[in-house]
Amino acid sequence: MTYRETYDAWKADPEAFWMEAAEAIEWDQKPSKALSDENAPLYEWYADAKVNTCWNAVDRHVENGRGEQTAIIYDSPITHTKREISYVELRNRVASLAGALRAKGVEKGDRVIIYMPMIPEALEAMLACARIGAVHSVVFGGFAANELAVRIDDCTPKAIIAASCGLEPNRTVHYKPLLDGAIELATHKPDFCVIFQREQEVAELIEGRDVNWHGFQYGVEPADCLPVEGNHPAYILYTSGTTGQPKGVVRHTAGHLVALNWTMKNIYNVNPGDVFWAASDVGWVVGHSYICYGPLIHGNTTIVFEGKPVGTPDAGTFWRVIEEHKVKTFFTAPTAFRAVKREDPTGEYVKKYDLSCLEQVFLAGERADPDTIVWAQDQLQKPIIDHWWQTELGYPGVCNPVGIELLDVKLGSPSVPLPGYEMKILDDEGNELPPGELGAIVTPLPLPPGTFPTLWNAEDRYKSSYLNTFPGYYETGDAGMIDEDGYLYIMARTDDVINVAGHRLSTGAMEEVLAAHPDVAECAVIGVADPLKGQAPMGFLCLNAGTDRDHADIAKEVVKMVREKIGPVAAFKLACVVDRLPKTRSGKILRATMVKIADGEEFKMPATIDDPMILDEIKEALQTLGYPKS
Repeated sequence: MTYRETYDAWKADPEAFWMEAAEAIEWDQKPSKALSDENAPLYEWYADAKVNTCWNAVDRHVENGRGEQTAIIYDSPITHTKREISYVELRNRVASLAGALRAKGVEKGDRVIIYMPMIPEALEAMLACARIGAVHSVVFGGFAANELAVRIDDCTPKAIIAASCGLEPNRTVHYKPLLDGAIELATHKPDFCVIFQREQEVAELIEGRDVNWHGFQYGVEPADCLPVEGNHPAYILYTSGTTGQPKGVVRHTAGHLVALNWTMKNIYNVNPGDVFWAASDVGWVVGHSYICYGPLIHGNTTIVFEGKPVGTPDAGTFWRVIEEHKVKTFFTAPTAFRAVKREDPTGEYVKKYDLSCLEQVFLAGERADPDTIVWAQDQLQKPIIDHWWQTELGYPGVCNPVGIELLDVKLGSPSVPLPGYEMKILDDEGNELPPGELGAIVTPLPLPPGTFPTLWNAEDRYKSSYLNTFPGYYETGDAGMIDEDGYLYIMARTDDVINVAGHRLSTGAMEEVLAAHPDVAECAVIGVADPLKGQAPMGFLCLNAGTDRDHADIAKEVVKMVREKIGPVAAFKLACVVDRLPKTRSGKILRATMVKIADGEEFKMPATIDDPMILDEIKEALQTLGYPKS
């Protein structure tokens, strides 16, 4: 079937479409229907089914004769470690850990926080929870103690599973003191903590509360998979909220299984047994969906990579991993490619490796500017697929569906809506806008299976954050436009659409122009307060390695480029060169924080910031431009 035939089949009968997709899952009790709408707008999928995620991700592959296939490849250039774990070994390890958790009192519905680095044991902890019906909440390893405490109080875990430390290229991140500090700050106290002691750092255990990962599994009976209801929460994943209070995205078990399994072939174009690599982290939704669950449910080999795109040891580390482990589909963030491009603009490292195994590359996490996509196309000579989704959705909503049909790639667009989504562009009053006009991106309810049915213990906040602005629609929080062919262009977060003298302008469109400058490796545009125009755009430029031209000249050139490409209406006059941009650990640029600094407003240090020191550099750059205004 073509993309259009597949999409039309969904549109004609969504329930039949998703019931057919559900046939690929092994059910303990099959669902009698796909959608439950009794509590609309709180929809549920496959609610009356009985199923187990761990069975579908691990045990069934062993039972079906593929136990010797590699499930997980662990590749850590930081520790110089590589190892492979087969499906049968993974089953045995997960069953043992699950049995030990159950012996310590963890039951179906209990929450377990997982605070781990990029090691296979993080996936084992997730799967062990799923095996016994516990609800896991992975918190990015190394998160600050107060942020971890907020999550402890919100989901009230019975247990916390943590590692002694995480490893960065130049430092050790001491997890255990952060964990101890978080528990001290939190009102809720877990019954016990399981500590995986890494050889790089052995942490001191607190008697009566902490148990050793290996020690507490001795002599315990392995756990079988416990079937749970289709609407039983598989996990809670916190995403930062605009109020600074994290939002606990809930993922129901059955829809999660069906949707992720469907995406592996139809979107990512892999068959069972193929090697799939998502270069992300288990703390993010990409790590949940496409390092852990999606590949394993589908019977792929997944890669757990503990390293960075540059510096471990060089800008060729991605290509080394792809060649060595025969990766068929690679998924990373545009910011990672920009880091590689900045260090290796002419692709010298690419030429050193045989990438014939690689068939396609997917980008998501931050808007993929056309310049980065063109660079990757030129260097790799493979389809480079930008696609769009969110923590809330759990998997792509807009994508070029390579496994169904490779559509035309339009630079700057993540392509077309997938089954389950019918993207529309609305103005502030909720009127649908014609092609080419910028507005709020929404999709009609119900959201498809595998998305989030609610927020943890915050139903009212779920409605007010996502459903109330445009009744009958899910509000994505992104702004963009749709062209005559139905391709979506995501130009900015709704908050990043700036109003310059009454003109609504996209910061993303301006970033596209800046990124096209030959010396610019990465950039960001923000809107700062302006007494005359309301807001004025300001650009920050990171230059390619080895660029020795005068920074003032480059700034003048990009100002001229924006004037030529977008026009005088943009009023783009402010640009400066910085070494780095402030980002979250998943690669999103912290534009809202930069705006507050420029406008001289109070701001809360973002919990997800990768390196707080960068904000000092941004302050200095702003001062050279005369901001904040006194």
